[in-house]
Formats: sequence, C-alpha cells, structure tokens
Amino acid sequence: MQVEIKVPQLSESVSEATLLSWHKQVGETAAEGENLIDVETDKVVLELPAVQSGVLVQILKQAGELVVSGEVIGLLDTTAQATAAPQAGTAAEPVLSPSPRKLAHEAGVDVANVTGSGRGGRITREDVQAVIEQKAAPVAPVPQAAVGGRIEQRVPMTRIRQRIAERLLQSQANAAILTTFNEVNMQPVIDLRNRYKDAFEKKHGIKLGFTSFFVKAAVLALQKFPVVNASVDGTDIVYHGYYDIGVAIGSERGLVVPIIRDADKLSYADIEKQVADFGARAKEGKLTLEELSGGTFSISNGGVFGSMLSTPIINPPQSAILGIHATKDRPVAENGQVVIRPMNYLAVSYDHRIIDGREAVQFLGTIKEALEFPGRALLDL
Repeated sequence: MQVEIKVPQLSESVSEATLLSWHKQVGETAAEGENLIDVETDKVVLELPAVQSGVLVQILKQAGELVVSGEVIGLLDTTAQATAAPQAGTAAEPVLSPSPRKLAHEAGVDVANVTGSGRGGRITREDVQAVIEQKAAPVAPVPQAAVGGRIEQRVPMTRIRQRIAERLLQSQANAAILTTFNEVNMQPVIDLRNRYKDAFEKKHGIKLGFTSFFVKAAVLALQKFPVVNASVDGTDIVYHGYYDIGVAIGSERGLVVPIIRDADKLSYADIEKQVADFGARAKEGKLTLEELSGGTFSISNGGVFGSMLSTPIINPPQSAILGIHATKDRPVAENGQVVIRPMNYLAVSYDHRIIDGREAVQFLGTIKEALEFPGRALLDL
C-alpha cells in the first residue's frame, strides 16, 4: 500500500516552507518514526518522520522547493522491498541532529563526506564546522566574483533571515517607535540570588538566573500599565488580559523569540526552566511553531553579548519591548557619596501611537523599582 508523505500542518502565520535535503533516496527503506526530510519555515526547522515503515518509491518535491501545509511531497510503499540498500562495506546514512544538518545544508557540505566524532559516529556541529573551514581555506564554498582583484560572495538568505528582515522593516514602517532609558542598581537582585541560589537549585533542579527577575518585574509593570501590554488592530486598541512574554534567544539560524505563556502565574523556577529549555532546543532547531507564535510583550538581553546600550525594535503586533544590557560596576552618586554599584542600562522601545511618553517612563521606572527592591515584589507591596 502506498502512503502519501505530506508537509505537516503549518501555523496560520506561516504560509509556506522550504524543503531541505532528503535523508532517504528512492528505493531505500524508512522505519516508522525515522526522519525523511527536514522542512524549514521562517521560524523553525521541522522533522517529517515516516508515519509507517516502508520503501520510498517516489519523490515529488526536491530539496530547495517551496511547499505548503498538507502538500504531498513523496510516496512511501509499506509493502515494497528496498532496492537501494547500502552495499556490503558501504556506510549507512550519517547520523546527525537537525542543528548540524542545517549548518551543512546552508554551507553546501555533503554530510556523506563528514566523519562523525560523536558517540556511535554521530556527526556534531564541530565536525561540520571543521569541514566548512577546510573548504573555505583554499576555495570559497559559494560563488565568487572578482572585480579588480577584490573578492565578493553572494549567499542567499535563509528563510528565517528573510522573515527577520521582513518583520523588522514592518515594525519600523508601521509603528511610531520611540525608546526611553533608565538605569538600575542590580546589587539587591545579585545579593538575593547569591543568598538563595544553592537552596533554589537543590529544591527546583535549575539554576537561579537573572531572567526570571526581569520577567517578573516586567509582568508587574505590565499589570500597572495595561496599554504597554496591548496591541493595535486598525483603529482599535486590543488590551490583553494575559501576559505572554517573548524572550529573545540568539541561535545559529538567527534570532528566535519563544513565548512564556501566562508568565504572571508562573514561579521563578517555572520561568527559569522554560528559558533553559527554550535555549537548549533553539540550538537544535527544535522549537515548535506554537512556541514561537503570539506574545504580548518581549524581552531582549543584549547584555549576554556584552552590549552596553541599544534601542530594541518592537516585535509586531506587540507595542513594546524591554532591552536589557550588560551589568557593569560604575561610580554612582548615592546619598551624597560616590560609590561603586553594578549598574544595568534598561531600554524600553514603544509604539508612540498608543503609549505616551509618561506611561513609558513610568513603566520603566516600575521595572527599576521592582529590581532594586525585589522584596516588595515578592511580598506584593
């Protein structure tokens, strides 16, 4: 019996996807649950596993082609016998996860020529990167043009990079973006974290980072200023009665913003676990479309890369975003004295169409107060 291989259901915000390399060729056997091909959307890379065991008898869509939800891209025969099984002494298909596979695809590296250094011969990102560097040394892996002895390379944008560019332009074109700044003394949060981090990790099985403090402070400020949690729909303002916080994470494929749903109902431990899970799966390209969709407010932490100050761009259709930066010891005036404190510059970019400057400044001031007096937030004061 022949079974159709179909593109998985994409989210409403994703109209099409790109097929990456097939992991099976016509005539080869695929076990139930074995990945046949990766499908790249503008948000994630999805694996398309075989729904039943069988032989791949026809490929209808080739790697690099655009596809839509439910489109048939191949046929699997559950009763046929394999005709292209590896010959004696020939290695089976390389074992690798979506992250190194994606890197190999973008760099034009044939994984059949990569020697895996991982357990059981698994190909790691480092293995692929080593091949890329070897290829780049004598000859560039992409088409080059030499004009007057000066070299240029033209490389197509990935779908996610195209989508990022599109959304950034959309944000700047459709919103009246303004940014306000403040600074926060992080010493109280640092002291609180140092005092309880060991007990926290022992009880919850996760390290106590700083992200949960920023998320909790943002939720407190959003509750006080609901318009910052709102969005524009035509000539209407949509006030959201929930707090879905997007946390920007840099990955090899580009910036992704998974959503912490109902952040106001989560504990510090719940938030830290979600952020750690998002970070790990972002590296492997395993975040789901649902996890990357929606959100009422976002937080971007450029401080992890050393940024001291920036103006973050709103993630539409949201109306504001909080930018966090590197915490550095700086001299500040305190009670008439010059003292050294671990300071962090905070930035809030907001849509001036619905958020006034006064509200934005007070919103950021509320975040500052929640971080400088964390005990008040914990005691709901």
